[in-house]
Amino acid sequence: MELSIKLQELSQRIIGLKDNVLTEEATKHSFIMPFISALGYDIFNPTVVVPEFTADISKKKNEKVDYAIMHNNQPLILIEAKSHTENLDIHATQLERYFTVTESRFAILTNGIEYRFFTDLEKPNKMDTTPFFTFNILNMKDRDLRELEKFTSTNLDINKILTSAETKKYVSAIKNIFKEEVKNPSEEFVRIFASKLTEKALRQNILDEFKAYVKTAFSEIVMDMAHDKINSLKSKLTVEINDNQEQAEIVVEDSGIETTEEELQGFFIVKSIIAEKLGLERIFARDTKSYFGILLDDNNRKWICRLMFNTRQKYLSLHIEDKKEEKFTLDKVEDIYKYKNEILAIVNRLDSEKI
Repeated sequence: MELSIKLQELSQRIIGLKDNVLTEEATKHSFIMPFISALGYDIFNPTVVVPEFTADISKKKNEKVDYAIMHNNQPLILIEAKSHTENLDIHATQLERYFTVTESRFAILTNGIEYRFFTDLEKPNKMDTTPFFTFNILNMKDRDLRELEKFTSTNLDINKILTSAETKKYVSAIKNIFKEEVKNPSEEFVRIFASKLTEKALRQNILDEFKAYVKTAFSEIVMDMAHDKINSLKSKLTVEINDNQEQAEIVVEDSGIETTEEELQGFFIVKSIIAEKLGLERIFARDTKSYFGILLDDNNRKWICRLMFNTRQKYLSLHIEDKKEEKFTLDKVEDIYKYKNEILAIVNRLDSEKI
């Protein structure tokens, strides 16, 4: 079975089980061990996958890392596992210590949903503080699958992975910086544009003014790109992506559904509201001829709201409770913000329900 199919099946399994997986041990058995197996490693062979691998640190003895994937009788990949409810940001230090005292080349920090891959690009045998590859199994992209293929037991090529790791690390870091600048432009970032566009002295009031311009401009760029991409797909255009790293070709049949710019604007507003509570990778959109639906976990039964923008009067339909919806009129798309509390209450309810 292809890796993509195995991981898609695992992703669906995680969505169905995660509300009942309440501990770190349960996360290991239900999410992480199947992932290791999907990569082609025999999780029941202790010469291939060693659970509770000893990584003694200085005077500390019996220090254990959750799993070690072996290669030529040496640990190649260390895996530190946490519960799927854990934030990984606070756990990298422990894995850094394990990495330093072993001969491993790679380290993975995971909660069974997000996987962060590390190596030692900056200094030999010292784990980098920044992962060179990160992916979320509930929101996998084609490029994630291509990278994971390099780690499968049948395709494992250490030199090939290390060659591409530095590029991926810095590209990923630049993307993260850019995302933060788009959400909340720094003064340094704003000055770049203001200095090119005005001869006024760049006092604080001018910078604040241009900060608003920058946020609006980037918001419109994102929406324009999304709108152009959707329209190109629906008009049977072949889209080729070639950035010297990846190539993809997509052809989609015309469904007769036209996603409008206002629907995309509404989608981004709802996502910005939900981002206060949940990761955006759990929010999905599904356009139909009657409405533009926004769902939790890509589950039709967990629809959050529906944007009904196909008539002169706009409506926001909210999933108030199971099999019950309530419509609200909107004068403009931004009026969605008026229903922030209702949307968050719906998300909390759907996230807690076992559907």
